[in-house]
Amino acid sequence: MDAISTRIITTEDPGSLDLALQVLRSGRLVVFPTDTLYGLGCDPYNAAALASIYAAKNRPALKALPVLIGEPDQLHSLVKHVPPKAARLIARYWPGPLTLVLPKNPLLPQELTPYPGLAVRLPDQPFARALLRAAGPLAVTSANISDRENPQDAQEVRAQLEGRVDLILDGGRLRGGTGSTIIDCLGSQPKLLREGPVPFEEILDCWSGA
Repeated sequence: MDAISTRIITTEDPGSLDLALQVLRSGRLVVFPTDTLYGLGCDPYNAAALASIYAAKNRPALKALPVLIGEPDQLHSLVKHVPPKAARLIARYWPGPLTLVLPKNPLLPQELTPYPGLAVRLPDQPFARALLRAAGPLAVTSANISDRENPQDAQEVRAQLEGRVDLILDGGRLRGGTGSTIIDCLGSQPKLLREGPVPFEEILDCWSGA
C-alpha cells in the first residue's frame, strides 16, 4: 500500500472530534482509544475504506470486521433483529467489554462481513462514545498489524501503523489492554468465540435468566 501521512493529536484537543469526523467522512482511517484497546476504524458502508483497513493491518480477507456503536438505537440499522436472550446481555453488559454476534442486516457490505452474523459492541469510553454518536456506527478492529501485539498507547500504535492510517487520536495509555469477550448469539445457546473481561459463566447465567 502507498504510504500515508499519519497525524497524531490528543483526544483533549478541542478540534479532535471534528477532525476525526472529517477524516472518516472522506473514507479514510482513524485510530482512537476504547475501553479495551486502541481501535482502527472507518465507515462500515464504504467498501474502499473497509479494504484500506484490511491492507493497513495485513488482515486476512475472510476475517470479518466488528462494528462499534455509540448508542443502543444505532443497532437497528445493523442487524435484522436482536434475539431476546441477547437483549438480556445487552441490558446487563453494555456499555462494556462484551461483543455480541447478531443476525446481520443483509444490506451491509460483503467487505464488512461475508457471514450471517455481525459482531457489535457498545464501548464504555467517553471519547469513543462521543465519536460514535457523531459519526454513527464504525467498523473497528484492533489498531495493530495482524498477529502482532495490541498497542497500549498512541506511540505503540504509531510504531506499527505510521504510514498506514491517516489519524491517531491519543487518549493516553490504556489500563485494560485486553480484547472484549466475544459471544455468538445466533443459535439457541451462546457460543464463546473469545475469552475476555466478562466471564463466560456470567454470560451463561444471564442467558438463562439467572
